[in-house]
Amino acid sequence: MTSHSNGPAGRPWPRLVIRLPHEQDLFARQRGVQDHIADVITAFAGSMAFVYVHMAWFAGWIVVNEGLFGEDAVFDPFPFGLLTMIVSLEAIFLSTFVMVSQNRQAARDIIRADLNYEASVRAEVWSTNPGRALGLDPEEIERQTQALITQSRKRVDEETEHPA
Repeated sequence: MTSHSNGPAGRPWPRLVIRLPHEQDLFARQRGVQDHIADVITAFAGSMAFVYVHMAWFAGWIVVNEGLFGEDAVFDPFPFGLLTMIVSLEAIFLSTFVMVSQNRQAARDIIRADLNYEASVRAEVWSTNPGRALGLDPEEIERQTQALITQSRKRVDEETEHPA
């Protein structure tokens, strides 16, 4: 008699464990120092702390250059050409950092999609073999699955065309 811990003929199941690599592990191996710097800058640029720092910086710049600390302190009179140039340069660099991060996220999404596909193929293979052993016809099951998918897509399409 066999138990759950034993395979056929009472022998223990082999210790073969198949594990897909974790997406974060694969992605971390590709990440360099420059990528880390770009992520840190992008994370800070997308925070409220960034907004508060800029609000204080702009307010201070304007107060100083409107002469509230005396005319000798003014270094960028209205219309604040130097401030405009600095902010424009900052926008160029920040947009570049955002694009670098987006490109890395796209690469990460590709890795994730590949791993999901591999997991789906494994699941299909593992579920097909026991089905065959039980006498199920994989082609008939696939026809039924395709019919259900078609019905589901049709229902979704109808709901998006005629929302309630």
